[in-house]
Amino acid sequence: MYVEWRQLHRDGMRRVHEQTVPLYQRTRHFRVYASNLVAQPNVPLGVIPFGVRRTVWPLEAFYAFDNSQVAVETLTAEINLIAPGEIGTYLKAFNELSKLAARGPKARACITSAIDSLG
Repeated sequence: MYVEWRQLHRDGMRRVHEQTVPLYQRTRHFRVYASNLVAQPNVPLGVIPFGVRRTVWPLEAFYAFDNSQVAVETLTAEINLIAPGEIGTYLKAFNELSKLAARGPKARACITSAIDSLG
């Protein structure tokens, strides 16, 4: 389902948030690819080092809810995918990116290096 952000905001976000609560409640395996993910103690964090050769380049943030739905955020809209083939494509991309990611002390070193490069 394609939903324009402007329409969502015009109609009010409360209804949108209430509609997504059951999805979050029943989801057991939540995967995220987002450049703005903030590290929290209960979230496993992987950082793809700058010099690693990527085989996958997603252009947008996406969120996978088990194997039942993927939400894709574009600049102007959110697209909710429920077709198994499309979900599979995003899960495959997430798995490929995950293989490239550094974790633990190596991830922290990547973050520290990025911060230091800002001066």
